[in-house]
Amino acid sequence: SVSPRAVVLLLSLLGLAAAGRLLVVPVDGSHWLSMLEMLDMLQQRGHKVVVVAPEVSVHIKPSKSFLMKMYPVPFTQEEMDEVFKGFIKDVFEEGSFLERLIRLYQRAKKSSALFLASCTHLLYNKELMKYLKESKFDAVLTDPFLPCGQIVAEHLSLPSLYFLQQMPCGLEHKATQCPNPPSYVPRVFTDLADRMTFPQRVKNLLFEISNLFLCNAVFDPYGKLASEFLQREVTVPDLLRQASIWLMKLDFVLHYPKPLMPNMVLISGVNCAYKKLNQ
Repeated sequence: SVSPRAVVLLLSLLGLAAAGRLLVVPVDGSHWLSMLEMLDMLQQRGHKVVVVAPEVSVHIKPSKSFLMKMYPVPFTQEEMDEVFKGFIKDVFEEGSFLERLIRLYQRAKKSSALFLASCTHLLYNKELMKYLKESKFDAVLTDPFLPCGQIVAEHLSLPSLYFLQQMPCGLEHKATQCPNPPSYVPRVFTDLADRMTFPQRVKNLLFEISNLFLCNAVFDPYGKLASEFLQREVTVPDLLRQASIWLMKLDFVLHYPKPLMPNMVLISGVNCAYKKLNQ
């Protein structure tokens, strides 16, 4: 026999476990592959998932796990493929720090213009934005590597969930006021460990300063787009700090230990689509 109090408690817990409606604004490439695995799990647990994506993409394709809403963009599949292939080549090509920095800066400006155009066509697609507003979503899941999803979340007044590995130029630390000391946390391209001599710390600081130029090239246009669309002055860090939770695809086995904020959760291991290896 079950007491009436136990029945009431069980019914209240069932209410808390009700399925939700999740709007997903992804970033293409490897960012999408790991997110797709999570969306499959959410669908299996009864959640309704709607993915918003451009008609031209590298990996984002329709699936049985979610409803996909697509919007037109002003570039071709060939242009998109060239951006991804060129970026991979630039990242792995050797050279001096200055050569690598110049290559990445030029590539960042070119690829940022393409993704910014995609974001602009999403935000100003009146029919699609009307559908999103009328759908009454519970939250927005996005990869803040490009902050288009957060602009959508702000426009729809929805809580946002971030799913990412790390942000360019350490923007996640700036947005959350999380400590990120260059004397302790090595920067990209420095080839330094988390234990540094004084000259190495100076070198790490200089690399940190150079990252500001890359960040300005990529993210300043998003701040201007967000200010224009939301009709109020806003910066990219302003947008990012609105996140309810940061699901970080890292752990301290493959990454250096570093400070985290309370709403940053390390989920590890979810870094690419799972494929069973043959013998």
